[in-house]
Amino acid sequence: MFNKNVKVIDCTIRDGGLINKWQFSKEMVRGVYKALSDAGIDYMELGYRASTKMFPPGEFGPWRFTTDEDVLEIIDGVKSDMKLGVMVDIGRVEPDDIKPADESPVKFIRVATYVKDIDKAIWLANHVHEKGYESFINVMAISTVNDYTLMNALKQVEAESHVSAVNVVDSYGSLYPVEVSHLTGLFRTALKTKGVGFHGHNNLQLGFANTIQAVHDGAAFCDATISGIGRAAGNCPLELLMAWLKNPRYSLDPVLQVIQDIFVDLRNKIEWGYLVPYMITGVLNEHPRIGIAMRNTEDKDKYADFFRKLTTPECANMEN
Repeated sequence: MFNKNVKVIDCTIRDGGLINKWQFSKEMVRGVYKALSDAGIDYMELGYRASTKMFPPGEFGPWRFTTDEDVLEIIDGVKSDMKLGVMVDIGRVEPDDIKPADESPVKFIRVATYVKDIDKAIWLANHVHEKGYESFINVMAISTVNDYTLMNALKQVEAESHVSAVNVVDSYGSLYPVEVSHLTGLFRTALKTKGVGFHGHNNLQLGFANTIQAVHDGAAFCDATISGIGRAAGNCPLELLMAWLKNPRYSLDPVLQVIQDIFVDLRNKIEWGYLVPYMITGVLNEHPRIGIAMRNTEDKDKYADFFRKLTTPECANMEN
Protein backbone atom coordinates (compact mmCIF):
# COMPACT_ATOMS: atom_id res chain seq x y z
CA MET A 1 0.00 0.00 0.00
CA PHE A 2 2.97 2.31 -0.58
CA ASN A 3 1.68 5.84 -1.03
CA LYS A 4 4.28 8.56 -0.75
CA ASN A 5 1.58 11.21 -0.34
CA VAL A 6 0.28 9.88 2.98
CA LYS A 7 1.82 11.49 6.08
CA VAL A 8 1.75 9.93 9.55
CA ILE A 9 1.11 12.08 12.63
CA ASP A 10 2.07 10.39 15.89
CA CYS A 11 -0.09 11.44 18.89
CA THR A 12 1.40 9.06 21.47
CA ILE A 13 2.27 11.61 24.15
CA ARG A 14 -0.57 14.04 23.48
CA ASP A 15 -3.39 11.47 23.34
CA GLY A 16 -1.75 9.08 25.78
CA GLY A 17 -1.51 11.89 28.29
CA LEU A 18 -5.29 11.98 28.54
CA ILE A 19 -4.96 8.82 30.66
CA ASN A 20 -2.57 10.12 33.31
CA LYS A 21 -2.79 13.93 33.05
CA TRP A 22 0.40 13.99 30.94
CA GLN A 23 2.58 12.76 33.79
CA PHE A 24 5.18 11.23 31.47
CA SER A 25 8.83 11.64 32.42
CA LYS A 26 11.11 13.57 30.11
CA GLU A 27 13.26 10.44 29.82
CA MET A 28 10.26 8.48 28.53
CA VAL A 29 9.25 11.21 26.08
CA ARG A 30 12.80 11.50 24.81
CA GLY A 31 12.82 7.74 24.22
CA VAL A 32 9.63 8.00 22.20
CA TYR A 33 10.99 10.98 20.26
CA LYS A 34 14.18 9.13 19.34
CA ALA A 35 12.26 6.02 18.28
CA LEU A 36 9.89 8.00 16.07
CA SER A 37 12.80 9.92 14.55
CA ASP A 38 14.61 6.67 13.75
CA ALA A 39 11.39 5.24 12.34
CA GLY A 40 11.02 8.13 9.87
CA ILE A 41 7.66 9.37 11.14
CA ASP A 42 6.59 12.65 9.52
CA TYR A 43 5.01 14.51 12.46
CA MET A 44 5.08 14.10 16.24
CA GLU A 45 2.46 15.83 18.36
CA LEU A 46 4.24 16.18 21.70
CA GLY A 47 1.27 17.34 23.75
CA TYR A 48 -1.10 20.20 24.28
CA ARG A 49 -0.23 23.84 24.75
CA ALA A 50 -2.46 25.40 27.36
CA SER A 51 -2.64 28.27 29.77
CA THR A 52 -1.19 27.50 33.21
CA LYS A 53 -3.96 29.74 34.60
CA MET A 54 -6.47 27.02 33.68
CA PHE A 55 -4.50 23.89 34.57
CA PRO A 56 -2.49 23.63 37.83
CA PRO A 57 1.06 22.64 36.78
CA GLY A 58 1.46 20.40 39.84
CA GLU A 59 -1.62 18.37 39.00
CA PHE A 60 -0.88 18.20 35.28
CA GLY A 61 2.38 17.04 33.74
CA PRO A 62 4.57 19.11 31.41
CA TRP A 63 2.96 17.82 28.20
CA ARG A 64 -0.29 19.57 29.07
CA PHE A 65 1.66 22.80 28.45
CA THR A 66 4.54 21.62 26.19
CA THR A 67 6.73 24.67 26.58
CA ASP A 68 9.45 25.38 24.06
CA GLU A 69 12.00 24.91 26.84
CA ASP A 70 10.79 21.37 27.55
CA VAL A 71 10.77 20.54 23.84
CA LEU A 72 14.36 21.74 23.43
CA GLU A 73 15.40 19.53 26.32
CA ILE A 74 13.79 16.50 24.70
CA ILE A 75 15.35 16.98 21.26
CA ASP A 76 18.80 18.07 22.44
CA GLY A 77 21.50 16.26 20.48
CA VAL A 78 19.13 14.26 18.27
CA LYS A 79 19.14 15.05 14.55
CA SER A 80 15.74 14.59 12.96
CA ASP A 81 13.66 15.74 10.00
CA MET A 82 10.45 14.98 11.90
CA LYS A 83 8.18 17.97 12.48
CA LEU A 84 7.23 18.63 16.09
CA GLY A 85 3.92 20.10 17.09
CA VAL A 86 1.26 20.64 19.71
CA MET A 87 -2.52 20.75 19.93
CA VAL A 88 -4.53 23.67 21.28
CA ASP A 89 -8.14 23.72 22.46
CA ILE A 90 -10.52 26.61 21.89
CA GLY A 91 -10.59 28.75 25.03
CA ARG A 92 -7.77 26.90 26.80
CA VAL A 93 -4.78 28.72 25.38
CA GLU A 94 -3.80 32.38 25.41
CA PRO A 95 -2.57 33.86 22.11
CA ASP A 96 0.59 35.01 23.90
CA ASP A 97 1.36 31.37 24.82
CA ILE A 98 2.34 30.90 21.17
CA LYS A 99 5.63 32.50 20.18
CA PRO A 100 6.59 33.19 16.56
CA ALA A 101 7.60 29.95 14.85
CA ASP A 102 11.12 31.18 14.11
CA GLU A 103 11.67 31.37 17.88
CA SER A 104 10.33 27.89 18.62
CA PRO A 105 11.29 24.22 17.99
CA VAL A 106 7.59 23.57 17.36
CA LYS A 107 6.67 23.70 13.67
CA PHE A 108 2.97 22.78 13.52
CA ILE A 109 -0.09 23.43 15.68
CA ARG A 110 -3.43 21.68 15.45
CA VAL A 111 -6.60 23.38 16.64
CA ALA A 112 -9.18 21.05 18.18
CA THR A 113 -12.75 22.22 17.84
CA TYR A 114 -16.38 21.21 17.80
CA VAL A 115 -18.39 22.31 14.78
CA LYS A 116 -20.28 24.88 16.87
CA ASP A 117 -16.99 26.73 17.48
CA ILE A 118 -15.72 26.69 13.91
CA ASP A 119 -15.49 30.51 13.78
CA LYS A 120 -13.19 30.52 16.82
CA ALA A 121 -11.16 27.63 15.38
CA ILE A 122 -10.59 29.47 12.10
CA TRP A 123 -9.47 32.59 13.96
CA LEU A 124 -7.03 30.61 16.11
CA ALA A 125 -5.71 28.58 13.15
CA ASN A 126 -5.10 31.79 11.21
CA HIS A 127 -3.37 33.31 14.24
CA VAL A 128 -1.10 30.25 14.33
CA HIS A 129 -0.47 30.49 10.60
CA GLU A 130 0.41 34.18 10.84
CA LYS A 131 3.04 33.30 13.43
CA GLY A 132 4.69 30.98 10.92
CA TYR A 133 3.43 27.54 11.92
CA GLU A 134 1.86 24.89 9.74
CA SER A 135 -1.74 24.77 10.94
CA PHE A 136 -4.46 22.13 11.06
CA ILE A 137 -8.03 21.92 12.35
CA ASN A 138 -9.39 18.78 14.02
CA VAL A 139 -13.19 18.53 13.94
CA MET A 140 -14.07 16.52 17.03
CA ALA A 141 -17.11 14.36 17.81
CA ILE A 142 -17.81 14.08 14.10
CA SER A 143 -20.30 11.24 14.67
CA THR A 144 -22.71 13.71 16.32
CA VAL A 145 -22.83 16.23 13.44
CA ASN A 146 -25.34 16.23 10.60
CA ASP A 147 -24.11 16.56 7.02
CA TYR A 148 -25.68 19.97 6.38
CA THR A 149 -24.05 21.61 9.38
CA LEU A 150 -20.75 19.87 8.65
CA MET A 151 -20.63 20.98 5.01
CA ASN A 152 -21.32 24.59 5.93
CA ALA A 153 -18.50 24.51 8.49
CA LEU A 154 -16.07 22.91 6.04
CA LYS A 155 -16.88 25.43 3.31
CA GLN A 156 -16.16 28.19 5.80
CA VAL A 157 -12.79 26.62 6.65
CA GLU A 158 -12.01 26.36 2.94
CA ALA A 159 -12.88 30.00 2.31
CA GLU A 160 -11.42 31.65 5.39
CA SER A 161 -8.45 29.63 6.69
CA HIS A 162 -4.90 28.73 5.69
CA VAL A 163 -4.74 25.26 7.24
CA SER A 164 -2.88 22.42 5.57
CA ALA A 165 -5.62 19.94 6.37
CA VAL A 166 -8.79 19.32 8.34
CA ASN A 167 -9.13 16.07 10.28
CA VAL A 168 -12.12 13.78 10.63
CA VAL A 169 -12.02 12.89 14.35
CA ASP A 170 -14.00 9.86 15.52
CA SER A 171 -13.93 11.02 19.16
CA TYR A 172 -16.41 8.43 20.39
CA GLY A 173 -14.98 5.55 18.37
CA SER A 174 -18.44 4.89 16.97
CA LEU A 175 -17.85 5.04 13.21
CA TYR A 176 -17.83 2.11 10.80
CA PRO A 177 -15.80 2.07 7.57
CA VAL A 178 -18.79 2.94 5.38
CA GLU A 179 -19.40 6.06 7.49
CA VAL A 180 -15.71 6.99 7.36
CA SER A 181 -15.86 6.69 3.58
CA HIS A 182 -18.89 8.98 3.47
CA LEU A 183 -17.31 11.60 5.76
CA THR A 184 -13.97 11.55 3.96
CA GLY A 185 -15.87 12.16 0.73
CA LEU A 186 -17.71 15.12 2.24
CA PHE A 187 -14.48 16.63 3.50
CA ARG A 188 -12.76 16.22 0.13
CA THR A 189 -15.74 17.73 -1.68
CA ALA A 190 -15.80 20.84 0.52
CA LEU A 191 -12.03 21.29 0.93
CA LYS A 192 -10.83 22.06 -2.59
CA THR A 193 -7.39 23.40 -1.60
CA LYS A 194 -6.74 21.61 1.69
CA GLY A 195 -5.91 18.08 2.72
CA VAL A 196 -8.04 15.68 4.73
CA GLY A 197 -6.84 13.72 7.75
CA PHE A 198 -8.29 11.02 9.98
CA HIS A 199 -8.06 10.34 13.70
CA GLY A 200 -9.68 7.08 14.79
CA HIS A 201 -10.48 5.59 18.18
CA ASN A 202 -10.69 1.88 18.87
CA ASN A 203 -13.94 1.41 20.81
CA LEU A 204 -15.29 -0.97 18.15
CA GLN A 205 -11.89 -2.47 17.27
CA LEU A 206 -12.01 -0.38 14.07
CA GLY A 207 -9.39 2.33 14.63
CA PHE A 208 -6.98 0.73 12.16
CA ALA A 209 -9.66 -0.42 9.69
CA ASN A 210 -11.23 3.04 9.62
CA THR A 211 -7.83 4.65 9.02
CA ILE A 212 -7.27 2.30 6.07
CA GLN A 213 -10.70 3.26 4.71
CA ALA A 214 -9.94 6.97 5.05
CA VAL A 215 -6.69 6.55 3.12
CA HIS A 216 -8.47 4.59 0.38
CA ASP A 217 -10.90 7.49 0.08
CA GLY A 218 -8.21 10.13 -0.19
CA ALA A 219 -7.09 11.10 3.32
CA ALA A 220 -3.52 12.38 3.22
CA PHE A 221 -2.81 12.58 6.98
CA CYS A 222 -3.20 9.65 9.38
CA ASP A 223 -3.09 9.88 13.17
CA ALA A 224 -1.76 6.95 15.20
CA THR A 225 -0.14 6.14 18.54
CA ILE A 226 2.44 3.63 19.67
CA SER A 227 0.71 0.45 20.84
CA GLY A 228 -2.58 2.31 20.33
CA ILE A 229 -2.17 4.27 23.58
CA GLY A 230 -4.87 6.87 24.20
CA ARG A 231 -7.89 7.73 26.28
CA ALA A 232 -10.22 4.81 26.96
CA ALA A 233 -10.10 2.38 24.02
CA GLY A 234 -7.12 4.16 22.51
CA ASN A 235 -6.28 4.88 18.90
CA CYS A 236 -5.06 3.35 15.67
CA PRO A 237 -1.79 1.56 16.55
CA LEU A 238 1.18 3.19 14.85
CA GLU A 239 2.96 -0.11 14.28
CA LEU A 240 -0.01 -1.53 12.37
CA LEU A 241 -0.33 1.58 10.21
CA MET A 242 3.38 1.66 9.39
CA ALA A 243 3.40 -2.00 8.39
CA TRP A 244 0.39 -1.51 6.14
CA LEU A 245 1.62 1.67 4.44
CA LYS A 246 4.80 -0.06 3.25
CA ASN A 247 6.53 3.28 2.75
CA PRO A 248 10.28 2.58 2.48
CA ARG A 249 11.05 5.75 4.44
CA TYR A 250 9.48 4.16 7.53
CA SER A 251 11.36 1.68 9.69
CA LEU A 252 9.25 -0.53 11.94
CA ASP A 253 12.07 -1.82 14.13
CA PRO A 254 12.56 1.32 16.30
CA VAL A 255 8.85 1.43 17.13
CA LEU A 256 8.79 -2.25 18.11
CA GLN A 257 11.88 -1.65 20.24
CA VAL A 258 10.30 1.25 22.14
CA ILE A 259 7.18 -0.86 22.72
CA GLN A 260 9.42 -3.54 24.18
CA ASP A 261 11.47 -1.11 26.26
CA ILE A 262 8.74 1.27 27.50
CA PHE A 263 5.17 0.36 26.64
CA VAL A 264 5.04 -3.21 27.89
CA ASP A 265 5.79 -1.94 31.39
CA LEU A 266 3.58 1.13 30.95
CA ARG A 267 0.55 -1.09 30.29
CA ASN A 268 0.98 -2.51 33.79
CA LYS A 269 0.66 0.98 35.25
CA ILE A 270 -2.08 2.66 33.22
CA GLU A 271 -5.03 1.15 31.36
CA TRP A 272 -5.92 1.69 27.73
CA GLY A 273 -7.27 -0.31 24.82
CA TYR A 274 -10.39 -2.21 23.86
CA LEU A 275 -12.69 -3.08 26.77
CA VAL A 276 -16.39 -3.87 26.80
CA PRO A 277 -17.47 -0.60 28.53
CA TYR A 278 -15.77 1.38 25.76
CA MET A 279 -17.39 -0.85 23.16
CA ILE A 280 -20.74 0.00 24.74
CA THR A 281 -20.12 3.76 24.63
CA GLY A 282 -18.98 3.41 21.01
CA VAL A 283 -22.08 1.48 19.99
CA LEU A 284 -24.28 4.05 21.73
CA ASN A 285 -22.30 7.01 20.28
CA GLU A 286 -21.58 8.30 23.80
CA HIS A 287 -18.51 10.12 25.07
CA PRO A 288 -16.07 7.57 26.58
CA ARG A 289 -15.82 9.52 29.85
CA ILE A 290 -18.79 7.57 31.23
CA GLY A 291 -16.95 4.32 30.52
CA ILE A 292 -13.81 5.69 32.13
CA ALA A 293 -15.79 6.67 35.21
CA MET A 294 -17.27 3.16 35.39
CA ARG A 295 -13.78 1.59 35.19
CA ASN A 296 -12.78 3.65 38.23
CA THR A 297 -15.44 2.05 40.46
CA GLU A 298 -15.67 -1.28 42.27
CA ASP A 299 -18.24 -2.30 39.62
CA LYS A 300 -15.76 -1.85 36.76
CA ASP A 301 -16.42 -5.32 35.31
CA LYS A 302 -20.22 -5.30 35.57
CA TYR A 303 -20.67 -4.80 31.85
CA ALA A 304 -24.30 -5.89 31.56
CA ASP A 305 -25.33 -3.60 34.41
CA PHE A 306 -23.51 -0.72 32.74
CA PHE A 307 -25.27 -1.41 29.42
CA ARG A 308 -28.70 -1.58 31.08
CA LYS A 309 -28.05 1.67 32.91
CA LEU A 310 -27.29 3.45 29.63
CA THR A 311 -30.21 1.98 27.69
CA THR A 312 -33.06 2.41 30.17
CA PRO A 313 -35.15 5.57 30.64
CA GLU A 314 -33.83 6.08 34.16
CA CYS A 315 -30.39 6.99 32.77
CA ALA A 316 -31.72 9.86 30.63
CA ASN A 317 -30.36 12.46 33.02
CA MET A 318 -27.01 10.71 33.52
CA GLU A 319 -24.07 13.05 32.91
CA ASN A 320 -22.46 12.46 29.51
